[in-house]
Amino acid sequence: MNEVTPTMPDRLTNYLNPGAPALLLTAGSDGYPSSAYTWAVSLNEKCVRFAVDDGGTAMVNLNQSGLAGLHIIGPDNLAYLVKGSAKKIKDRIAAVSAGGEMSLWEMQVMGARNQSFPGVTPKPFTYEWPADQKAEMEKMEQAVFTEMKD
Repeated sequence: MNEVTPTMPDRLTNYLNPGAPALLLTAGSDGYPSSAYTWAVSLNEKCVRFAVDDGGTAMVNLNQSGLAGLHIIGPDNLAYLVKGSAKKIKDRIAAVSAGGEMSLWEMQVMGARNQSFPGVTPKPFTYEWPADQKAEMEKMEQAVFTEMKD
């Protein structure tokens, strides 16, 4: 159940294909971990794209090491840690609004580990916005997912 596979399994690839929230994990030059909220989109079982806030710790860490992890928690006990080498492929995701600039990164998957645990069902990782911003933010999120695939 918890073995590391060299590619993302079909279930995870299919879940990420339209786009989903994820947690980006990086390590600083001091060796300590850092995490940041992100969006992720799979292109295939060996390639996943994700967004990175400009000027944040994750950006600094990625520029130094080129290594990243993505923690994905989806429906029906879908819980994976995906790791690999990453490179920036676009300086700015144009569809991002109301929160600053983000760049687009692409990870070549080196491994995926099933993080599920018998008897425990995590809640899917989701973003919730205030009611008066919900429609606008969901529209923006879909535009981001579309741009991430181009």
